Amino acid sequence: MSGRLGGIARHDRPRGAVETLDHVSVSRELGVRGDLRGAIRPGKSGRRQVSLIEAESWQAALAALQLSADQWLPWHVRRANLLVEGIRLPREAGKVIAIGSTLRIETTCECDPCSRMDEILPGLKLALMLDWRGGVLGRVLTDGEIAIGDEVRIEE
Repeated sequence: MSGRLGGIARHDRPRGAVETLDHVSVSRELGVRGDLRGAIRPGKSGRRQVSLIEAESWQAALAALQLSADQWLPWHVRRANLLVEGIRLPREAGKVIAIGSTLRIETTCECDPCSRMDEILPGLKLALMLDWRGGVLGRVLTDGEIAIGDEVRIEE
């Protein structure tokens, strides 16, 4: 079973603007190149190095808010790094997500939505809390160059 990479985003400072990309380098040292949370700081585990969200979960959260089509927001306002489509991300730590030919990310925990989500859209935080809709966090196991459209797989 596989899906595809539907989007790439990064931000270089807290509350900073989100930049969307067509391709990027992801490494054990820096995470998503240019992203605030990618570099593992001394004494830290890097468990929040990369964030991933499912397109289907984002759409379900917005649908739960009963928004009209013109009120729907782009996925990157969630501030996740990677958007995957057509595949369900693991709901447990220790699974490996493979993207493209070499990138491997180990899931570490659920990406709990923060109060910032309600600043963006009232009710969004609660809508993202159900069934890991807010996404997953992970650490980079092997480096890779990725691009929108790359295959996404779950490895055991």
